[in-house]
Parts: sequence; structure tokens; C-alpha cells
Amino acid sequence: MSGGVDSAVAAARAVEAGHDVVGVHLALSRMPGTLRTGSRGCCTIEDSRDAWRACDVLGIPYYVWDFSERFKEDVVQDFIDEYAAGRTPNPCMRCNERIKFAALLEKAIALGFDAVCTGHYAKVIEDSQGNRELHRAADWAKDQSYVLGVLTHEQLKHSMFPLADTPSKAEVRAEAERRGLSVANKPDSHDICFIPDGDTAGWLAEKIDMSTGDIVDETGAKVGEHPGANAFTVGQRRGLKLGRPAADGKPRFVLEIRPKENKVVVGPEALLAIDEIQGIKVSWAGMPIEEVETGAEFDCYAQVRAHGDPVPARARMYADPGTADAPARLVVTLTDPLRGVAPGQTVVLYQGSRVLGQATIDAARSLQRAAL
Repeated sequence: MSGGVDSAVAAARAVEAGHDVVGVHLALSRMPGTLRTGSRGCCTIEDSRDAWRACDVLGIPYYVWDFSERFKEDVVQDFIDEYAAGRTPNPCMRCNERIKFAALLEKAIALGFDAVCTGHYAKVIEDSQGNRELHRAADWAKDQSYVLGVLTHEQLKHSMFPLADTPSKAEVRAEAERRGLSVANKPDSHDICFIPDGDTAGWLAEKIDMSTGDIVDETGAKVGEHPGANAFTVGQRRGLKLGRPAADGKPRFVLEIRPKENKVVVGPEALLAIDEIQGIKVSWAGMPIEEVETGAEFDCYAQVRAHGDPVPARARMYADPGTADAPARLVVTLTDPLRGVAPGQTVVLYQGSRVLGQATIDAARSLQRAAL
């Protein structure tokens, strides 16, 4: 229970359904802020108190489990390491993968619980053979299946999402009000929870060695200097402070980060369009479809941001021909190019409402840029 309205209502529905429910709040920092800053961040002392109040109203036990060290290593340090390598990570994916549905679920199962129930907007459906599948929630505007795309078949067996069929967030708030839950009108949290002021570049500057380097255009010509390549991300427009304007006078965007050369590559917006994605660290949400096993190409939709639009694509698993024991790579060819895809992001594949699986983006290819 995060201390927000979604998890409070999810717990209430689980109690009402007859389950034996225990509320657990995760302490993810040894030095949490005492107050929230508007709707930024989460997991503060205030949030833990809100979770306790909700449990008190529902009449269920309440515990705080300290996962701060694991969160620091598996989420925060991973975030720093990825940026240091010139990639753009998604810490919410790592938190779901390594904390909420790994560390938390492992401990819960060890203590005799059957499932972890959360306030995520997503749905678990069983097929005719009893295998569990992950699907989008009824309210696509609030759908969170993207950040749950890392869940495995085994983890889905022990996952519950009571808000799956709720048509809107407004209905959740209204239900919380009826149930007497004080968090009914609490603002949604946003931004990265461990950077509550939202200044990611400033936060990273304290964690990563930054050194000045060149900003070059798509031809390799120097057009400016940067204070540290690791603070930039693909698709960024602001903060470049270029000394030489583009020939056409139009804005330029970050196309690529080259940490080994300490260079930032910029160019016109058109060159942000990505046609092909290669993914590593592939996992399947439920039982893989037949084409995954056979290596055949299959139709799907690809989504690279939590609130991004899915685009039609063709995907296929490829084994590395050079190494027999090397992990297979997922290659996704986009029917409609996506703008500003960066290594380190996550691509999640869908068929209809079903989540097939996900991969960490290792490379993104622009056919237009390759032709230059």
C-alpha cells in the first residue's frame, strides 16, 4: 500500500471479496522526506501514515517492510549506471520487476501468502488451459500494463489487480469517499520517486562524473559544447545551447549519446523517427506465443513509453549466430516509425489488449539517418 487512493481501494475490494488481507507499505528509503512536495514523489513518511489510516478504516493488519537497501541497489544504482552508460532507463519498470514482484512477492510467498494485490490498472485473464495472461485495464487512459510487462508467467500466478475493470479514476475516488478513506482526493504522484523535485539532470550531476565535450551534428561537425553527455537523453531539445544554428534555421534534437567519446549527436526532428528496435533482456508476460518458440515473425503492437501510443509492428526472436549460449535478441520492425526511441528504454509488445512481453532497448535504427 503506497498511501495513495488506488492501493487503498484495491485493498478494500480484496477485503470485500472475502480474502484474508494484510496491508504492507514498502520503506524504500532510510531517509524519506517528511512531507510530499505537491504531487511529486511517493513513499514518504506522510504516505506511510496514509496507508496506515486506510488499513485502520478497513480493519486489516498493517506492516512496513524495509526494502531500502535492495531498492537502492536494484533501482537507484541501476538508474545511475544506465545513465552513465548513455542509456535512458525506466526506474518504474525496474521497481516492479525487482522490488514489488520479486523481493515483495518472494517474501510474501515465504510467509505463506498466496498473492500480492496492488492498485495497478491492469487485468489478469486465464486462457482455456488455465494459463494466466496480462491484459490492458478497462480504462486505457489509466492503463498501467506497460510497466507490468516485466512480469513472468510464475509471477502472474500470484498477482491480483482489483481495479482492472474500473472504467475511470473518478470512480475509484468516489468509491474511496464512500468508504471513508481519507486518501480519496489525494493527488496522484508523478516523476521519479527518488528525485521528488523533478530535477533529474541536477540529481545525476551529483552522482556521475561529468566532463565537457563536443556536441556534433549528424555529419560529425562540431556545433557546440556540453557540460556532460550523460545528462542528456535522446529526443531532448531544451538546454543544448548550440553556438551554430542549423542551416534551415529549425530546432535540433538529441539523436544519440556517445559516452565513450563524450559526445552528443544532434540533428533535425525528422531523424528521430525510428524504424527498427533491437531488444535484450527479453521476458514474456505469461506463456510465450508459438512464434516465440519457433522463431517465426509475428504481428504485434509496440509501445515504448508508459503513456505512449502503441504502433503496429512485426517482431521476431533472433539467436546470436556468433555465440551458442548468447541470449536471444528481439528485433521489432515498426510499420509506423516512432520518434525519439532511446537505448535503455523498454519496448512492450501487445496483441490486442494482451501483453506479450518486453525487452530493454539495446539499439534503435533510423533508416533515414542510415541513408545519410
